[in-house]
Amino acid sequence: MLYELAMWLEPRFGVLNVFQYITFRTIVATLTALGLALLLGPWLIGRLAALRGGQPIRSDGPQSHLSKAGTPTMGGTLILSTVGIATLLWADLSNRYVWVVLFVLFAFGLIGWIDDYRKLVKRDPNGLPARWKYLLQSVFGLVAAVWLYRTADVAAATTLYVPFLKDVAIPLGAWFIVVAYFWIVGFSNAVNLTDGLDGLAIMPAVLVAVALGVFAYASGHAVFSAYLQLPSIPGAGELAIFCGALAGAGLGFLWFNTYPAQVFMGDVGALAIGAAIGALAVITRQELLLVVMGGIFVIETLSVMVQVASYKLTGKRVFRMAPIHHHFELKGWPEPRVIVRFWIISVVLVLASLATIKVR
Repeated sequence: MLYELAMWLEPRFGVLNVFQYITFRTIVATLTALGLALLLGPWLIGRLAALRGGQPIRSDGPQSHLSKAGTPTMGGTLILSTVGIATLLWADLSNRYVWVVLFVLFAFGLIGWIDDYRKLVKRDPNGLPARWKYLLQSVFGLVAAVWLYRTADVAAATTLYVPFLKDVAIPLGAWFIVVAYFWIVGFSNAVNLTDGLDGLAIMPAVLVAVALGVFAYASGHAVFSAYLQLPSIPGAGELAIFCGALAGAGLGFLWFNTYPAQVFMGDVGALAIGAAIGALAVITRQELLLVVMGGIFVIETLSVMVQVASYKLTGKRVFRMAPIHHHFELKGWPEPRVIVRFWIISVVLVLASLATIKVR
C-alpha cells in the first residue's frame, strides 16, 4: 500500500524514489513487523491468558515440562498478523508471488487456528482430527502448487536445480505440482513437529527466512542471477520483503517465546510458517537446498518417522522419545542447552547453504 502511494507521489517528491529499491523496503518491512510484534505482544498474551486455554502438556514427556501447563498458546497469530501487515504495507501488491505466499501463510494458519481453538477454547482434546487436518493441508497445498505451475512464465520456474552441480537442471513439467505440494505440506508439518521447546522452532525459521530472502532477491535480479548462476525468476525478488517481514515478526515473537516462554506458537503459527517456507523455496527453485538450510526441521521429522517405524516393526524405540529434542532432554540436557545447540546447528546449515552461491 505504502509502496503504491510512494510511487504515485514520487514525481512530486523525489526522495520517495528510495521506495523502488527492494533492499530498502525489505529493511523497513523487517523493522515494521518487529516493532508491531513487540508492541502487540503483551496485549495478545493477556487476551490469550484470559481465555484460560493454556497449552496441554504430555504426561509421558520430560517432567520439567509439567510446570509449563497453562502457558498461553496460539501466539502464532501475532506472527501472522504482523507479517501480513508489514507485507501489505511495503510489498508491490501487483506481484503474484507475494499473494501466493500470503495465501499459503494464512490458509495453513487457518488450519492451525481451528485445531488450537478446538483444543483450547472448546476443550476438545483431539482438536481437529488428523484426517481433516491433512485433507485441508492437501487442498491448500495443491491450490498453491497448481497456481504456480499454471502461471509459470519461464522454463526455470518449473525446473529442479541441484546444488553444487551448476549443469544439472531437470525440467519437471507437471511433476512440479507434486514437488511443490510435498515441500509446502511437508515443511508445514516439519516445523510443527519441531515446535516443542521454548524458541526452538522460531529461530531456525527466522534464519531460513533470511537465507531464502537472499535467494529470492538474487533470483529476481537479472544481473545477479546470471553472475551467481542462480535460476532467473522474474518477480521473485519482491519476496525478499515477505522474508524480511517473517524474520522481523519471528524475532518479535521470540522476545516473548524465549525460555521460559510467556506464550507458545501453537499450530496456527507452526503450520503457517512451515508452509510459507516451503512455498518460498519452491518459487525460488531452492527446494533441495531447503533440506540443508532447514536441516533441523528435517532431522526432527526423520526422528519421528524412524521412531514410529522401529516401534511398529520391532517393538523397540530408537530414541528415548521423539521428536529428537525430547530424546536429549531425557538424557539429562537442560532445555536451554538443547535449544541453543539446535540453534547453532541451524546457523551452520544456513551459512553452508548460502556458501553454495559461490560454489556453482
